[in-house]
Amino acid sequence: MPILVVSNSEHSLVPQVANGITVDFSEPEQAFDTIVDAIAGRSIACVLATDDSCVNLCSRLGEHLDLPQNNATATELTQRKDLGRAALRQSECNTPDFEVVSISDVAAGKLSVDFPVVLKPLGLSASRGVIRANCKAQYIEAGKRISNILETSHLQGFSRDHLLVESYIDGAEFAVEGFMVNQEFKLLAIFDKPEPMQGPYFEETYYLTPTRLDQGQQDELVNEIAKCCVAYGLTQGPVHAEARMSASGPVLLELAARTIGGQCGQLIEFSLQQKLEELVIRGMCGIPPQAGDQQESAGVLMIPITQSGILKRVEGLTAAMQTEFIKDVEIHINPGYELIPLPEGASYLGFIFAQAPDFDQTYRALRSAYEKLRFVTQPKWELESLAG
Repeated sequence: MPILVVSNSEHSLVPQVANGITVDFSEPEQAFDTIVDAIAGRSIACVLATDDSCVNLCSRLGEHLDLPQNNATATELTQRKDLGRAALRQSECNTPDFEVVSISDVAAGKLSVDFPVVLKPLGLSASRGVIRANCKAQYIEAGKRISNILETSHLQGFSRDHLLVESYIDGAEFAVEGFMVNQEFKLLAIFDKPEPMQGPYFEETYYLTPTRLDQGQQDELVNEIAKCCVAYGLTQGPVHAEARMSASGPVLLELAARTIGGQCGQLIEFSLQQKLEELVIRGMCGIPPQAGDQQESAGVLMIPITQSGILKRVEGLTAAMQTEFIKDVEIHINPGYELIPLPEGASYLGFIFAQAPDFDQTYRALRSAYEKLRFVTQPKWELESLAG
């Protein structure tokens, strides 16, 4: 099946290495018109978004082509945390207490939700700008920090001037990968996050599958995710969800109308022996994806950025690669580039992948490989001009 790749990068190599075009996703109307012109006269079977930046655009294209696709109103809920929370509350899904607060009110300490709380930008992803506050002083400080982050973001208007503030939910966190087919949720995998995620920042680290939840807990989690998908109005396409198992049941944290991000899709192939890309394309063409009953243990560590500075080199790569059950170690930030930790940062140093006979051995392999790595940095020097 021929594929047309649409890239957002002005420096993309797509025209040279693949059948594709480049557009600017920050100009959605122009991008839409460019793509419509490029596909004129072609028979298109499906339109698929690969990340959050083009989810709404793909929905509009799907509607334009009369293809099975989430509508733009539904995908907008996955892009705006405040609108998503309101839809969940209206459908009586499990939600934390929350309110939308202007940045000026945060600076004044105004809040009706009880502490501890988690402050979130309305439209950023990858835990960027997400901060826990346990008291009023921390709340005000977190608001200032997030406001500075938003200064350099793409968000404007209401999303630039307001934050979602919700009660902190205690409990183990899980990621759920699935697919909506004709308004029905199909599970692909549940990923455990074995490291406690209690804040003040919430960087993703370990994902492991298959889950250690018992069947009853799995059913409870999947049923809640499916209910949330219906509340959003999602009907067709991949779903990536983050949820916590609280004392009162599973609570959705985030819901995205796309596949799992970055290189982590390799976990699907390691675990299910099927390529995620093939599963998703088949699903968008009307062939329901099947996870199967046999799942092998697999895991990934999204290598966190723990300190700021300029990366000089990474030591211990050979030793990490030689760790038993390690499949691969990928470093995605080159020497000479700046490292920015959360909550300001939005990237990982790289990924470590493991596949072992069981969950515990997979987890130990990832931890062992990570302990062998050493990231050598130097301070970032700021040059100041001398007046007079």
